Amino acid sequence: MSDEELEAIRRRKMAELQEQALREQSQEQAIAEAQAQKEAILRQILTPEARARLSNIKMVKTQFAEQIEMQLIQLASSGRLRGQVTDEQLKALLVQLQEKERERKITFR
Repeated sequence: MSDEELEAIRRRKMAELQEQALREQSQEQAIAEAQAQKEAILRQILTPEARARLSNIKMVKTQFAEQIEMQLIQLASSGRLRGQVTDEQLKALLVQLQEKERERKITFR
């Protein structure tokens, strides 16, 4: 291979890497925007106490907390929530969801 061919290969590879970096950056930005939008909606529909409880749950059970967040956002977007969700209402929802989770567990003996 000549020096010109090697240089052309290097330039192509550099261009590919730059394009990949731009795609990754735009994906990260889209994820960050979606997260910020979700947080803004939760700030509107949850009282500060309920938000604090949900963030505590998120530290321990991330997927469970995200499931609750999505359910709350769906309820709010469909207009089925009246006012903000209080800590007591969130506790009741958590109890209901945990009971459903316990029912789904299958044990083999």
